Amino acid sequence: MTEDFNNKQSDQEEEYFRLPLPNPSKGELFGVAEQLVGGSRIKVICADGKSRLARIPGRLKRYQRVRAGDLVIVKPWDVQDDKADIVFRYTKTQAINLSRRNLIPKSIDIFRY
Repeated sequence: MTEDFNNKQSDQEEEYFRLPLPNPSKGELFGVAEQLVGGSRIKVICADGKSRLARIPGRLKRYQRVRAGDLVIVKPWDVQDDKADIVFRYTKTQAINLSRRNLIPKSIDIFRY
């Protein structure tokens, strides 16, 4: 009897998964991948409104494919502000989940339904 109650209760609750968020103290921002350029580089529109050329590191490139329209975390370079490194890529489901929780800035939120 108690098992049925617990099952119904768990079906009604939303599950929250722990996802990495940009750390402003490290200078990280949300961004949306705009266009693949080639040579492990991609144009990204960042939350601050700037378009940057971002590098895809090998640890990300080997295991996940970054495509146009993906939500990413970028860290702008200290030396050149128009370039950045990609720190993390969200899957489409993760991006929609973040959008529903209003964690993505409205300027780059293309995942709202």
